[in-house]
Amino acid sequence: MAQNIEQTNTVSEKLSLKEKIGYALGDVASNFYWRVFDVFLFIFYTDVFGISAAAVGTMMLVTRLIDAFSDPLMGALADRTSTRFGKFRPYLLLGIIPIAAAGILTFTVPDLGDDGKIIWAYGTYIFMMLAYTFINVPYGALLGVVTADSQERTTLTSFRFIGAFSGGTLVAYLTPELVTLLGNGDQALGWQLTMGCYGLISAVLFTLTFFATKERISPPVNQQTSIKQDLIDLSNNKPWLILFSLALIIMFTITLRASTGTFYFKYYVGREDLIGTFTAVYMISLAIGAASTPILSRYFDKRSLLIGLMSLVAVFSAGFYLIPPNNITLMFIMQALIGFCLGPKSPLVFSMYADTADYSQYKNGRRATAMIFSAAAFSQKLGGAFAGAMIGWLLSSMGYVANQQQSPDSLMGILLLNTLIPAIFALLAVWVVKHYSLNEAKMAEISQQLYANENASNQDKPKAKISQPNLHTQTTAQE
Repeated sequence: MAQNIEQTNTVSEKLSLKEKIGYALGDVASNFYWRVFDVFLFIFYTDVFGISAAAVGTMMLVTRLIDAFSDPLMGALADRTSTRFGKFRPYLLLGIIPIAAAGILTFTVPDLGDDGKIIWAYGTYIFMMLAYTFINVPYGALLGVVTADSQERTTLTSFRFIGAFSGGTLVAYLTPELVTLLGNGDQALGWQLTMGCYGLISAVLFTLTFFATKERISPPVNQQTSIKQDLIDLSNNKPWLILFSLALIIMFTITLRASTGTFYFKYYVGREDLIGTFTAVYMISLAIGAASTPILSRYFDKRSLLIGLMSLVAVFSAGFYLIPPNNITLMFIMQALIGFCLGPKSPLVFSMYADTADYSQYKNGRRATAMIFSAAAFSQKLGGAFAGAMIGWLLSSMGYVANQQQSPDSLMGILLLNTLIPAIFALLAVWVVKHYSLNEAKMAEISQQLYANENASNQDKPKAKISQPNLHTQTTAQE
């Protein structure tokens, strides 16, 4: 019985500050890639790499669709991994070299013709996104196995996204400066060297996350399920389906505003020099919003909080449309407000994903944590893919020409993509989240039941098995 108590306490124990910070460093590392994609990749392809906006939009859709479907496969692989270091942590080390190499190659401008450049862009970006999936899906799943405490998960996700937004702030502010400094007038070389620097920094941070974290929760002993069964469980998990739809829709709002902000300042405002500062203000606001999540979640349940925040995002995004191009101060204020409201979104939603993993085990007697989180990444990438395609196709249809003075139609397209269209998707997100059902009372009931099931399972084990290592070291056959 003493062994049972020790295992249960390990699963539900409070996490140390060291482990919370260590976990957050993993998303700082991830944002040396993701934030570059989010803010700079589209304009890099059109204005530096030299391909049309329509071609970039189509490429974003095709490559991200391919990558999105790799997420559940990666989740299934991670769920079936068994090492002495756990299921998910080993990938933080194994993925370092692939993601660093992919980052450099993606931002390399080859001396090829138009067709050759398109082929290079497709190939390297697919490689980039697959490398990102290989390391980021296990990293995300790690959140679901370090603790079973729902509030502690919310706190941990807040730390994670403070790290993400802090890393994103550095990337947003420093990238234009680094490209100029390292390239010494050659933008293509500047981008390549900048990504090399980011690769070295992220390698150190992923390593620190590996050593700082510990996996404590495992699937039920002797669980044996196929990938098909995991997918069936997902399809029957209504709270997860709602979060899947929510993440896809919110990614439209985020991607449209982030990717078109560079175009907005370069062409609509005519102040390209403010792009880094404007994006940095947004990232700092996101970090402040994320940091406030544990406090806000004590007074509001996750569902109500999301509804209120996304409603405000819709209002502020629509209000952005009315700001004249010479009112820089109001732009920065409105951007900060939008960032603050979006900041708690990620901690809330990702802690809710961990809750749906508990719900799946409660309902089906089976747990597939990485599948839950990888399919969540799938929905985000799917939303990003369609948003990227929308940007390229709309800009092209309205006459966008890189590095030229834009026509009134092109400027209107840039304005709409940065304001009213994201506002519409934010309102749609409000409608979706109203259907989410896992409130705090329900999660307390689920946690108590899983606790009872675990104790009953441990009591039924032969004594010879009680002294076995913690559950996360079970063999693949037992999973």
